[in-house]
Amino acid sequence: MIEILAFTLFPVLMIVAGVGDCLTMKIPNWLNGLIGGSFFIAAFLTGMPLEQIGWHIVAGAAVLVAGFTLFAFRFIGGGDAKLLAVAALWLGTSQLFEFLVIMTLAGGLLAIAMKFWWWVKLETELRGLDGIKSRIKSSIDLPYGVAITAGALVAFRHSWWIETASVQLFT
Repeated sequence: MIEILAFTLFPVLMIVAGVGDCLTMKIPNWLNGLIGGSFFIAAFLTGMPLEQIGWHIVAGAAVLVAGFTLFAFRFIGGGDAKLLAVAALWLGTSQLFEFLVIMTLAGGLLAIAMKFWWWVKLETELRGLDGIKSRIKSSIDLPYGVAITAGALVAFRHSWWIETASVQLFT
């Protein structure tokens, strides 16, 4: 039963973060704290080996440093940097590469979709006002929590958690 909770808790919390970011452009600290804190509880209750926990902490810490570097250069928001780190904490080093690749691809698709939507909206609202169009700010804010969530959910299906839940359910 505990394995099923660990199997579902992370995906549900990540979906909440992604949807919330899409709707509000914010990922609250309490949610990042809940995701990160629940890792330790789930790891303890499912019997994750200490060495494995250590590697998960290494992944989370490394991504936290990288995320805050991106935040410092204003590439991503602070909530996104923290969400990246807690997702990496849950996924560990073994799924880190897959997570980052899928997240990056999802972020690129998100950027293209948002830019296209913005362009269509601008064309509709400012039809025939070419001089004004060229002066309007062309950058848009992306709810990057959506891309982080997509990468985390794809990588999670190969994680230690799924392997453990599968073994427990079918033995």
